[in-house]
Amino acid sequence: MLMNQLMLRTAAHCGRWTAVNQTIRTNSDMAEFREIFSKARHIAVITGAGDLATPECFSRHPSRVWEFYHYRRELSLNAQPSPAHRAIAECEARLSRQGRSLVVITQNIDELHQRAGSRHVLEVHGNLFQTRCLSCKDVEINHKSPICPSLEGKGSPDPDAPDALIPVKDLPRCDEKGCDGLLRPHVIWFGETLDSQILTKVEKELETCDLCLVVGTSSVVYPAAMFGPQVASRGVPVAEFNTKMTVNTPRFKFHFPGRCAVTLPAALARHESEII
Repeated sequence: MLMNQLMLRTAAHCGRWTAVNQTIRTNSDMAEFREIFSKARHIAVITGAGDLATPECFSRHPSRVWEFYHYRRELSLNAQPSPAHRAIAECEARLSRQGRSLVVITQNIDELHQRAGSRHVLEVHGNLFQTRCLSCKDVEINHKSPICPSLEGKGSPDPDAPDALIPVKDLPRCDEKGCDGLLRPHVIWFGETLDSQILTKVEKELETCDLCLVVGTSSVVYPAAMFGPQVASRGVPVAEFNTKMTVNTPRFKFHFPGRCAVTLPAALARHESEII
């Protein structure tokens, strides 16, 4: 219901986007952005690109899907937060001491924002290091490596690779007493409904922010692709940080091309007007 309301509300804004586009000219003026940044009290940072699996795929090929996600888990466990992750986390901590706030609204599922130090993170598509039991619906944090013995040394970056033929009974199972149900990654796949509680929090942040950053996302996965334009439609400055322009670029006040690891630290660094 909430997602439908969000989509309808954003669709209603479409008529205003044309008018907005007539007055807003996307630019890469970092000095102008920094001046707006220095006055912002509540900043929303939208990051990530979304996920690609489907529940139907898991139902048909649980071994294949678990190999793919095991591979991603192992990569994420060994990855380090980028300078962009660290810049966002450092900015959040610094602004909190000034009575200002920064929230991360992310489609990423790798926990790198949290590992960089971000505390206010809304995970729209779930978390790679949580599991959900198909039988009892229990959700648990799980950082095991490997997540189960049968997956040790397994994994492929290609979800369409041939089945590993791991028996379903040897895939991750629920530890709840008397359950032993099959576990799945606690992430949102295409065709599934987003968590209404998370969406409620996201909607509140989008309605109250006075500056929005759209970072490293292609703006093609919905409903997250609507978040930046929704903010822009009410006249709030939106800055896009990406290696290339996206379908939403014309709707935003700023576009900073290049690697986010390079552009974002400079954008979020301490402004000369900041006391703390």
